[in-house]
Amino acid sequence: MFNAKRLCLARQRRRLTAKALAEAAGLSHVTISRLENGENTPDEDTVAKLANAMGYPRTFFFQEDPESIDVRAVSFRSLSKMSAKERDAALASGLLGLEVAAWLEERFCLPTPDLLDLSYETDPEIAARTLRQHWAIGEKPIGHIISFLEAKGVRVFSLAENTADVDAYSFWRDDKPYMFLNNFKTPERSVMDAAHELGHLVLHKHSGTQPETDLSRAAEREADQFASAFLMPQHDLKAQMPRRVTMAKILQAKARWRVSALALAYRLHTIGHLTDWQYKSVCIELGRRGFRTGEPGGMARETSAVWPKVLTQLWVERTTKAGMAESLHLPLDELESLIWGLTDTHQPSENKCRVLSLLK
Repeated sequence: MFNAKRLCLARQRRRLTAKALAEAAGLSHVTISRLENGENTPDEDTVAKLANAMGYPRTFFFQEDPESIDVRAVSFRSLSKMSAKERDAALASGLLGLEVAAWLEERFCLPTPDLLDLSYETDPEIAARTLRQHWAIGEKPIGHIISFLEAKGVRVFSLAENTADVDAYSFWRDDKPYMFLNNFKTPERSVMDAAHELGHLVLHKHSGTQPETDLSRAAEREADQFASAFLMPQHDLKAQMPRRVTMAKILQAKARWRVSALALAYRLHTIGHLTDWQYKSVCIELGRRGFRTGEPGGMARETSAVWPKVLTQLWVERTTKAGMAESLHLPLDELESLIWGLTDTHQPSENKCRVLSLLK
């Protein structure tokens, strides 16, 4: 039976208004409205027009209802500056991510979540230290945070380019943490976004972030403070940085903690290692060198540890990404958008697939 909710989901992912979809499909605006409200059942010709207009397989529209995501339970970053259309597209990406995650968990053993509920903690600095102690990682730098979070059971996905103003967001579903990152930002920005969302997951597990409220602004500040403390522990920072901090040292040292130069300067100022005047001078100089709009000489982008293994195993089983998308009743580009930037590994060639299958 045709599923009206899936029609809405596909339209939101493509960031189409009902009017734009009607024009693209050669249908009336009233027809689209009635279909999405479940008032009419489309004939085969209408379904074909809708599927062709949005690039979705016909079978997508006949699956069960998609899971719902309550926007109030989602921790959105930069929610105030995004449009409703962009927010809906990002949430729709989350719904597809849940379906992909369920598909994976039927076939692979993914890490069990190992996060703490620190919603009782009022000091983000202490919360970051507590989580580090729980994971027995002391004061050392995290290294690659995406693969680290995956090992702790966080389901990490990418956001599509058509949600460029959404830095990242996260939520809990069935006691599993989900994180969606914008991989069109600098690698350093993505690292900080991941740590920021980790802060939301442990500090605000039972609530999301409502836009333009004092509670939302407080939650964002807490997540920022958590991310800074989690990535750059105070004792390690003070042990590694000289008493007289120079611009050269900041640019050299940021690689240790895999953060931006501005993030490192801010953290040094927060712990009292830079005076107000020194911090202002550093920020001015970093801005002059282009560090406000980018990260000159930045690091390579982090990738997933899970997805390359999944794709390789699927090739062993003679399943391509296109085959995976078909099994999920998704267009290939939607699957690609959920893992874009998380893997730089292409699936093996057919010959390599044969070799791997012999080694099973």
